[in-house]
Amino acid sequence: MKKLIMLLTLVFLFTACGGNDSSEVLPEKESEFPQLNNENPLSEESESEKRFIEIPVIIGEGSGWELDGILTLPDNTGQKVPAVVLVHGSGPSDMNGTVYENKPFLEIAEYLSSNGIAVIRYDKRTFTHGAKMLQELGGSFTVWEETIKDALSATEILKADPRINENKVYILGHSMGGSLAPRIHAMGGNYAGLILYAGTPRSLMELMADQQFLAVTETMEGEELEEMTALFQSGIVKEQITAVINTPDEEAKTQIDTFGTSVYYYKDLEINPADMFIENITAPFLVMHADNDFQVFTDKDFALYKELLSGRSNVTFKLYENLNHLFMPSTVTRSVDIHDEYKIKANVDGQVLKDIADWIQVN
Repeated sequence: MKKLIMLLTLVFLFTACGGNDSSEVLPEKESEFPQLNNENPLSEESESEKRFIEIPVIIGEGSGWELDGILTLPDNTGQKVPAVVLVHGSGPSDMNGTVYENKPFLEIAEYLSSNGIAVIRYDKRTFTHGAKMLQELGGSFTVWEETIKDALSATEILKADPRINENKVYILGHSMGGSLAPRIHAMGGNYAGLILYAGTPRSLMELMADQQFLAVTETMEGEELEEMTALFQSGIVKEQITAVINTPDEEAKTQIDTFGTSVYYYKDLEINPADMFIENITAPFLVMHADNDFQVFTDKDFALYKELLSGRSNVTFKLYENLNHLFMPSTVTRSVDIHDEYKIKANVDGQVLKDIADWIQVN
């Protein structure tokens, strides 16, 4: 286990600190991106013209783990409306899903609520209570405390609201949130449909290894590259996944990597794979993927969703060209440059937003 943690840490540090010596010059202005329906659909509207209202909410009120949130509701509908819970990807994140100047969750919420669909979004627990989680839970916390419990609390708020059709509540999970969406559904969400938004059904450890190997191939050369390639192709990742699964719980809770994540956290994910939950879900799926996503991969993650959900009549697959993990315009060609692209102000692609709204309205 220590060998794998060291491996992933070393590669991460190399790619984070190594030279971003891409020969491609990143665009400095939003206008230099290919547009791809990239106007913010609400950008021309004044506050008085927006067709929704915002209501502050508290997720987990009285639990000691309260989170600030916002419920956006279509204005003056006169009838109960469908609703969506937005679930974050990995790492601390605020309710807007903020990445530098970009706020994808804010854009999704405002667009959907301007088109007849309520949305609840909230700060992630690790964003608000990260230090407290480490202090009180240490190596014992899993995605249950980090994500699932709060998503279910947000769902309860929606289903209890008389303005919302409790039979038309959906989940949109981004990245790791998409991976967890089937599990959240099975643990009490009972959604009318699931939107897997740049998610993966694969093991987190396997995905991390692929991300790091891609960075290695982009930044190393010669003997160094050969050595790292041999290591990644040696079967070490599968061996370490097996080792994680077989590690006793109490021991796993004491083994912490440099990012503050325990082996127990990884073990919980490995013994609760997404496909185990997907298999028993009869609700409709919308699976969305961007072809220039360097966090999840078209040929592995999107393809595996297609395999797992093949033969179902209530599944829709959407693949978008020239968009990144945030479903914003993308021109970079190397994974190690993607964070520079995230720093550039952009918008969630307009077609992506429309496809979400249209799918909800007919499912």
